[in-house]
Amino acid sequence: MKLKAILSAMVLLVIGVLFGAMLVSGFGLVRPGLADIKLGAESSPVPIDAEVSSFGQAFIETADKVTPTIVQINVVSERGTGSHDEFFYFPFKDLPKEQRGSGSGIIISSEGYIVTNNHVVENANKVVVALYDKRRFDAIVVGTDPLTDLAVIKIDTKDLPVAYLGDSDQLKVGQWVMAIGNPLSLASTVTAGIVSAIGRGQLGLIKDSYGVENFIQTDAAINPGNSGGALVDLSGAVVGVNSAIASSGTGTYIGYGFAIPINLAKAVAKDLIAHGKVSRGYIGINIGEVDDAIAKSLGMDRPRGIIIQGILENGSASEADLRPGDVILEIDGREVDAPNQLQSYVAAQTAGTTVTLKIFRDGEELERKVTLKKKDDDSKTEPASDNSKENTERKSNVSSATFDNIGLTVKNLNDRDRTDFNVDHGVLITEVKPFGKADDQRLFAGLVIVEADRKKVDDVNGFSEIVKGKKGEALLLNVIDNKGNSRFVGLEIPE
Repeated sequence: MKLKAILSAMVLLVIGVLFGAMLVSGFGLVRPGLADIKLGAESSPVPIDAEVSSFGQAFIETADKVTPTIVQINVVSERGTGSHDEFFYFPFKDLPKEQRGSGSGIIISSEGYIVTNNHVVENANKVVVALYDKRRFDAIVVGTDPLTDLAVIKIDTKDLPVAYLGDSDQLKVGQWVMAIGNPLSLASTVTAGIVSAIGRGQLGLIKDSYGVENFIQTDAAINPGNSGGALVDLSGAVVGVNSAIASSGTGTYIGYGFAIPINLAKAVAKDLIAHGKVSRGYIGINIGEVDDAIAKSLGMDRPRGIIIQGILENGSASEADLRPGDVILEIDGREVDAPNQLQSYVAAQTAGTTVTLKIFRDGEELERKVTLKKKDDDSKTEPASDNSKENTERKSNVSSATFDNIGLTVKNLNDRDRTDFNVDHGVLITEVKPFGKADDQRLFAGLVIVEADRKKVDDVNGFSEIVKGKKGEALLLNVIDNKGNSRFVGLEIPE
């Protein structure tokens, strides 16, 4: 009986100890020492090899070396508050009501010269530069170039860290790049992405017919305040000047940014520093893209080059045996397949420079040398046709005609039309069928067709005969608007 009582007591004691331990630990009153705490797995699940480590180190070193060469620019400007209803948005364009704003800049000289965007310092009353080391300086605007959206400012100091300016012509789509600047007043911000495209044009960012749009597109995040900052490759070379972003209307980044190629920026900056303005040369032509229809109508094997739509009076081209309808294939040995490629190259040249053009004309490739001139603001475009005032006999039994297979209706010109368009021949487009072939080639009512298949168009009958003769082929049209602007259009005529 005594043994049974002892055993019962021992069982109760063990149960009590166990229950007490559970109770105490459940309330968190018993804690392990710091030395006993081990968190996480003992090794990384994916070992980092030397190649991956080196790749990551490239970003680190680039950011470390380039960031001190990027400055923040604070501006008091005369410009009022803008709007946010444009898809393509300059990250600084909209200034607060108190007319203050901030952007970025790249130090390009130890003597204090800094390149930035024109829209950052445009109409500025006061410009203050904040360096990476927190020093601040008042700056002067050395010069601006609205046609490229570039500007140079200067601060009075020396021995500044200078950015290395690379070669944007060597940039490739898919290449890693980093955007460095001061977005949303967040100083020294670094983002990374790839080059999404090169040679982006026709974005409508520069509101001037002579504006140069040849942007590098990147998906590295760029936001307001990044304007004028650097787009750099992984060697730390600046390849572009950040300028604009794609926006859904808020002014903030939604996926793509645009940068001005550094080769263009270097040429403009040198001119601004030397002269305070850009002494740019011009060929003196209006140009357009060669699409498949135009290429076929000209007898080209494939779409390439850019077509001369018109020649400027007294311009360089008018003295160099260039003609409307010529296709420029190369400039100084560089192939050009889009208008902005030619514009960007020429924009980097000064007046007086001679360039060599390879052109396609009447089935032959020819070479022409052109000495660039300064732009004459009073120059007028010479239409691509012969618009002499000689009286011509107009005999026509048909006053209008509709071509259902291309979706086009034309009529003979009356005296008022000839006066309004300053022409003595042609047919007026009165209707273009939506989604038809003519509509696809951006023809519309209110244009005059002055040439077809390189032949002068006198009336509807003559035009009809030319169209009939080109069935199953491409027809080259030369059209003119009521402002005297002419262009070539390729139109495929069904069988």
